[in-house]
Amino acid sequence: MISRKLLVGAFVALSFLLVACTSSVEPTNNDDGILDVVATIGQIQDVTENIGGDLVDVTVLMGQGVDPHLYVPIESDLEAFQNADVILYSGINLEAQMIDVMNQIGESRGVPTVAVAETIPQAQLLDYAGGGPGTSDPHVWGDVALWSFAAESIRDTLVAADPDNAEIYNANYDAYKSDLDALHGWAIESIASIPDGQRKLVTAHDAFQYFGKAYNIEVFAPQGISTAAEASVADIQTAVDYIVTNDVPAIFFESAIPIDTVEAMIEGASAREHSVELGGELFADTMGEPGTLEGTYLGMIEHNVTVIVEALGGTVAQLP
Repeated sequence: MISRKLLVGAFVALSFLLVACTSSVEPTNNDDGILDVVATIGQIQDVTENIGGDLVDVTVLMGQGVDPHLYVPIESDLEAFQNADVILYSGINLEAQMIDVMNQIGESRGVPTVAVAETIPQAQLLDYAGGGPGTSDPHVWGDVALWSFAAESIRDTLVAADPDNAEIYNANYDAYKSDLDALHGWAIESIASIPDGQRKLVTAHDAFQYFGKAYNIEVFAPQGISTAAEASVADIQTAVDYIVTNDVPAIFFESAIPIDTVEAMIEGASAREHSVELGGELFADTMGEPGTLEGTYLGMIEHNVTVIVEALGGTVAQLP
């Protein structure tokens, strides 16, 4: 079996070849007036399509069900970069294996290459202890107010790339920002309805710290921020201790990672005569199927909040 490290190395080699071949290429000017945008993750794709509307054509590299922590770039990614007018990625080390390549290709072709989440003030980022000094948790979209910074960055990038349509981008952004603000307030109200003693969110993968901080719910996960490392037996036992000690009524699994760890926690709690329910599926690193509620950023947050509140004994507030 070809190792992930080898595949990444091959991608990097191909990337350098592409950079060399395209170093003299001028920025793309589309005759149809449509900006070809490459977005690394679905959350960026969805926001870009909301702000850009019919003026953008967005290609997403990591679609539904793809774990960005484990993503191995493929040759078609290079083709997408080669044809892009704008390249948008989250940053904060989420796409660690691709960042240098994206920036090199963008620079060689004169294409804006923007880490949209890195406009979030450093003081509002959470530390990632497992990532070394100065490393931040990349899962910022869990806090709708923080993801609004990314939306603003996307708006600014589109305006800079296509100033003739600035008025449209600004109007679309204003409408979308209003939706983000309303969703943020609704999430705060809904989570607050969960009884204090039950306001504890347990998942396998530690992707909800920003969500927990924003919406005042304690978060616990035996697996780290990256899904590359699996939870050990000791990690699962620690999680079981937490569940039993805190009388947690339900725990949750995530769409993009195996359910094994969550099932092991339920079995461990049962062995200690504590019944804990499977609360439902949450979307963390990846959104749902295109065309579904969960396939949009707003819908993904709405789904997560609804599932958590109902499973933990709260009352979902009326949507604005």
